[in-house]
Amino acid sequence: MRDNLQSSVDFDNDSRDLLAYTPIEPNRLLREYCSRGLVVLSPESLGVSGDIHKSIYETEKELFDARKTIDAHSMPEVCAILSSPGVVDACNAILGENWAIVPFTHNAPFPSGARDQHWHKDDNGPFNGRKHRHHQAVQAELLYYPQAVQLDMGPTATVPYSQYWTFNHEENHDNFAGADHLDFAYHLSGMEWIPVSGPKSSYSQQDIVEQRTDHDVRMRSAVEKLEWPLNKPFEVGPLHAGSVVIYSHNLLHRGNHRRDAWKTWKQRPRFMWRFWLFRTTEPCGELPPAYDWRTESNDGLTGVDTRSASEDVTSVWNYHLAWIHSGHRKTNSEVQEATVTNSMGANFKHLEDQLRLKGETNEPKRIGAAYRLAHRAEYPAALDVLHRGLHDDLESVRRAATYGLAAVGSSCTPILLAATASTSRWVRKAAAFCLGEAGELAKPVVDELTTLLLSDPSVYVRSVAASALGCVGRRAVGESEDTAAAVVPVSSGALVQSLSLEPNRLAMDKAQGRSIKLVRPTDECDVCEGIGIDYGEDRYEPVRSAVRENALWSLVVLCSHGPATLGQSLDSVIQCLTEIAISDKNVFCAGFAMDALNRLLHLDCRVSSRPSVLKQLSVELPSILATSTIHPTESLIRGGLPIEQLQAIKEEATLQAKL
Repeated sequence: MRDNLQSSVDFDNDSRDLLAYTPIEPNRLLREYCSRGLVVLSPESLGVSGDIHKSIYETEKELFDARKTIDAHSMPEVCAILSSPGVVDACNAILGENWAIVPFTHNAPFPSGARDQHWHKDDNGPFNGRKHRHHQAVQAELLYYPQAVQLDMGPTATVPYSQYWTFNHEENHDNFAGADHLDFAYHLSGMEWIPVSGPKSSYSQQDIVEQRTDHDVRMRSAVEKLEWPLNKPFEVGPLHAGSVVIYSHNLLHRGNHRRDAWKTWKQRPRFMWRFWLFRTTEPCGELPPAYDWRTESNDGLTGVDTRSASEDVTSVWNYHLAWIHSGHRKTNSEVQEATVTNSMGANFKHLEDQLRLKGETNEPKRIGAAYRLAHRAEYPAALDVLHRGLHDDLESVRRAATYGLAAVGSSCTPILLAATASTSRWVRKAAAFCLGEAGELAKPVVDELTTLLLSDPSVYVRSVAASALGCVGRRAVGESEDTAAAVVPVSSGALVQSLSLEPNRLAMDKAQGRSIKLVRPTDECDVCEGIGIDYGEDRYEPVRSAVRENALWSLVVLCSHGPATLGQSLDSVIQCLTEIAISDKNVFCAGFAMDALNRLLHLDCRVSSRPSVLKQLSVELPSILATSTIHPTESLIRGGLPIEQLQAIKEEATLQAKL
């Protein structure tokens, strides 16, 4: 094993060394995240002692063998990884400062074993809930491996470059639940329960090692049949102990089976920690310099030849590279501009035809056409194509047009406001999402989103409106103090009002008596609200609410900007969040509320200028948190709560529970 990390990997050597690829330079990191959708941080880049990884692994193994709970509370050293300079710098670059962590959602270790998941995109809300997927870097996942991961230990399998393309779900009930599956028949056939390796496997060890099993063939062929550009299965390994992987929440990936001798698994388990992160601040830097994606032949991480990327693909990359740097929706790339101008002129008929291509294989062409139209939105004909696409009967066309309109920027606002009156809930949902991503930061937009949030008959539309108000508020803060003052208090007031109206419901898997993967919409709810979990505390029940959870997600975003930004809504926000943190039966709602209150106190250190209500909150917060014996440890510490204070609160909560 080499002692020093290298900047690239020799993919011609089948016996390659542990993955030694780290995108060190910030501009390069963002280019790779916006294109590939996945970056790897070496342990050396984190800025923490290498001994911590061994300590975490040994403690984790001890708890795992004893069948005890493993989370950030039982292993607070994991929070040191999340707070390490290298992780914070990388996440700041991708998600902006003060990024947050979704509470109580998968933030625990995952051991690899005998079975395979199939390719999927993770549910886009807390634990099996569904949100509208952001193309912009609004949500990301972070994986941490405390031990080295050899290629035969079940390294996480991914499909780099797949994050911008997806599948229908609105009326495709196989993908109704939050995770969008590539091959749902894999679940229906029961193949996911068949061990690929281990003592109960029916495959020969040679077939397992050489990846010739029926499972391996099915995984590869599923990706190949899509025929999406640049998409090839890639196992993220080997890795040094302490490596961190950050990838787009929309990237296809799966849990992978082990290929080594199963009798060694107990002695050397492969653990992985996973955290869901989300943005609370708007990008505000300078537009990046012009970049020609043809300058590098092979992706140094995956070995994929990126020179074959078409204009459909690079148009998407260019937009998101510009946005992640600056929040602007126009790129200054002379290469891209020349290509678009020469190929399109003012005739968009061929792009409209491309936007309406059918089938999953054509998803990149549809999305690419939408972004290329967005680049030329100064031509009314280009905007008209996207407008018609938004109202198309086919979900795949609406989806592409939605992302295209989001890329257009605020000039599409009249189109979106008119679409909120559509008789189709799917069009209203798309319009609400776009207004959050790109609508004018003005009263008509906030008013219309508020109307949808408080009165639309569709739970899905109301939930999207709830998250859109958080996005509008985040963008308003990034625009100016005056814009924030006009938008944030009204938005947060609407969210509080919604929370007083929206009920929790018995989780769909419980209510329907079936796997979360097989739940279906009902007359009461047309969106997957998620799974019900017993967290071991009597206070919480297996209830969910897509609207409540999205509204509280938005309040975490808004509270991250300090009490002054909330203006006249501050008192009502604190009162609402306090009630939810103390008494809500939905653990995710309580977790978001705890984090929002915590952020109000700890992300703004100007104690002398705090209003009296905030000073009172600083006194009461420990008692509020102590009403629950379980806490989103990593979320609260990320939000500024000192770990020593949280430990004291946990001790008090445990003591009170025994009385």
